[in-house]
Amino acid sequence: MKYKRILLKLSGEALMGKRQYGIDPERLAEYAEDIKTITNKGVEVAIVIGGGNIFRGVSGASNGMDRVQGDHMGMLATVINGLALQSALEDANVPTRLQTAIKINEVAEPFIRRKAMRHLEKGRVVIFGGGTGNPYFTTDSAAVLRAIEIEANVILKGTRVDGIYNADPEKDSNAVKFNSISFDEVLKKGLKVMDTTAFTLSQENKLPIIVFDMNKKGNLLKVVSGENIGTEVNI
Repeated sequence: MKYKRILLKLSGEALMGKRQYGIDPERLAEYAEDIKTITNKGVEVAIVIGGGNIFRGVSGASNGMDRVQGDHMGMLATVINGLALQSALEDANVPTRLQTAIKINEVAEPFIRRKAMRHLEKGRVVIFGGGTGNPYFTTDSAAVLRAIEIEANVILKGTRVDGIYNADPEKDSNAVKFNSISFDEVLKKGLKVMDTTAFTLSQENKLPIIVFDMNKKGNLLKVVSGENIGTEVNI
């Protein structure tokens, strides 16, 4: 395996499958099997998951809701998704721990860096819920922050597209895909990979990001093995 310890970033929308909102159990089971495949090969896996399938703080704020309240609701949505993913992984016999940035002691462990790293060393998948625990920060920022803290080798951003393009491939049939691209080029071309705060944090810490299609079975294993799947953003 090319990578020993990874941070997998999943969007909340990814859990919807073909539904309009909420969680698709079939999609969860597929993700759990893919994750199990790489943990069986000794890869240490941490996961940050969004909450957009349940609630988005930004869209709530745009409809007149207080932004801080909205973001707190979004954090709780990520915990719900974390619990669902934990359940699916444990159904697949993958030992899992859910740690949250906001204290919900009856539901999950609080985030403690040393404890998280110990879980990873013991072969447990660690899911980080609750974002960073602060409003105005996205789950992209949480993913990069946690990846740096646990000393992950790479951030794998699982999406529904197979990499980074010079235009939206779902709208422009002439869009061209990059196999690899530098952080500076992404900024220069104005490409959307992560929000600016998260992207800059990743760049400053020389932490590579690979954007790939998580919905294609076996892709996660290919990426971790070092195959040229998706787009790698590096220094």
